[in-house]
Order: sequence, then structure tokens, then C-alpha cells
Amino acid sequence: LAVKKEYFAKVDLQNTFFDSFRDDYPGFDKWFNKKSDEISYICYSNNNLSAFLYVKPEDENENYSDLDPVFIPKKRLKIGTFKVTSNGFKIGERFLKIIFDNALQSKVDEIYVTIFEKTPEQIRLINLLEEWGFEKWGVKKSTGEIVLSKNFDRNQEINLVNPKKCFPFISQEAKVYIVPIYPEYHTDLFPDSILRNESPIDFIENKPHRNALSKVYISRSHFKALNSGDIIVFYMTGGKYKGVVTTVGIVENVTTDIPSLDSFITLCKKRSVFTDDELKKHWNYYPNLKPFVVKFIYSYTFRKRPNLEWLIENGIIAD
Repeated sequence: LAVKKEYFAKVDLQNTFFDSFRDDYPGFDKWFNKKSDEISYICYSNNNLSAFLYVKPEDENENYSDLDPVFIPKKRLKIGTFKVTSNGFKIGERFLKIIFDNALQSKVDEIYVTIFEKTPEQIRLINLLEEWGFEKWGVKKSTGEIVLSKNFDRNQEINLVNPKKCFPFISQEAKVYIVPIYPEYHTDLFPDSILRNESPIDFIENKPHRNALSKVYISRSHFKALNSGDIIVFYMTGGKYKGVVTTVGIVENVTTDIPSLDSFITLCKKRSVFTDDELKKHWNYYPNLKPFVVKFIYSYTFRKRPNLEWLIENGIIAD
């Protein structure tokens, strides 16, 4: 994708992108230069730096005396530096995925961030974090920043009504459904699930549906009784050996009885692989059988991918 790992030393600190950090944090440049051999995540849009992320694992011995109230000892992931400019490409959601992936890899119990709530950009970021399960904890006394934290305990009770709140965790009690997807749409919608015979170069262009964690799937299936929290497993069609299971999603909601083409396009915009013209064709394809829309959260890519033969041999689906 368009997001790259990069050493701090190779990022242009004089870029005006960082001016807001210099305004908020005296000594920001000095701190940044000290991190020269550490990894950051960056993204460019139209050759302009549009997003930057730095995360730091912390153990139970971390000093939180500057927070009010003080954190109890836990393994945590701190979002040290996080900024996304508004560009319509859903980069904020892509960076959230990176944060959650780092938290899983570091096996932490909580994620937190300290952030000012002064500018529209900061408020948008706070709203995004709260949408994905972060809650206001308190304040950082030395700066006046608010502290947001997210429970990352794997044994937490899963919120089936609003699965974003406990994402990326899923309920073992949820119903599971297999959903077919054609190869020509598969990797465009799920670039994280790229196949071995595909080139990553073909998927680095910034497109909102690729970056989005919340995506939509269009269907005309007679079965529509999906509920929030249900699990959908995407099967890329292709026959006995090329057809493979690749991706897990979590249902957010299902919209049926869509009243108009405009409503249909609004539901799908920036979260499906289709252009407005292609969506119009889908809407009009069967006049008496209008599509419905499943909004789901991209959750997980299988590292080992069962093919159709394996699914049949193990009784997952009928021959």
C-alpha cells in the first residue's frame, strides 16, 4: 500500500507537515532527531507528506506519574506521534490498522495516546479514535493534553452490536458465513490479502476503499439475515485449486430495501471497489432484484490459505 516504514533519519523534519508539532511541543525537533534510528510509518499523497505515525511498546515498569489519574502497571502500546491530514483516502483507518497490528505483535493489554483537542484536525483524530474504541481516561498534567485509552485485553467481552469498539477481536460465539468474491475484485478490496502471483506495485496507489477498515460488499443473495458481529470469510473464486479462502471480516450492519440509486451510491462510496458508474450498472442490472449492502470491518488475512479442494475434503462446504 501507500504507507511505508521509514527511519526517522530519512524523513524530512523541515517539512511544513511537522509545523503543528513544533507549535504544540517545544523541543520537538530535538526529540525527533534523537529517534533517528527508530521506525516510523509515513504516507505521501500527491508527493506531499500526508500522514505520520510512531508507536512505542511499554512494559509494566513505565512511569505514568504525569497522568491524572495514574495508569496501573500493564503492558501498553503508546501512540507517540500520530497525524493525518484530511485527504479523502481513509489513511486514518489504514494507520489504525497498523496501530492494532503493532499492539497484537507486542501482546499488550492496552493502547493509549495523549493528544491536544485544539484544532479541527486534532478533533477529527479524537473522533476517529473514539469510534474505534478509545475512551477518555484523564489528562497529562505537564501539557494539558487529554489521555485516550483502548482496552486490548483478548478476554474482554465482545461488543456484537458495535464491533468497532473491541476490534480487532471477534466473538467465538458469532455465526460464520462464507462469501465468494471474484478474483478481479479481490485484491483491490483486500490489498493485505495479496496473492503470491500478484505484484504489490499494482496496489500502492492511494484509493479509499483499499485503505478503509470499514468496507462494503454488494450482494443479491436471497439470504440477508446477517447480524452485526457475525463473521464473514471471503473465498476468492477460481476452482478446485486456485479458489482460496483469504480474508476474515466482521459484519457491522446490513442495509436492505435501499430506496434509490443515490442512496445506494452513498452507502458504497469510498468503501467498495466500484466507481459511481459501475454502481449504477449494479443497481439497474436486475430491475426486479435490487442489491443490498453489507458493511463490514476488514479483520484478518489468512497466512495459510485453504483452497476449494481442502474446504470440500474437510466438510466446510458441499462438493
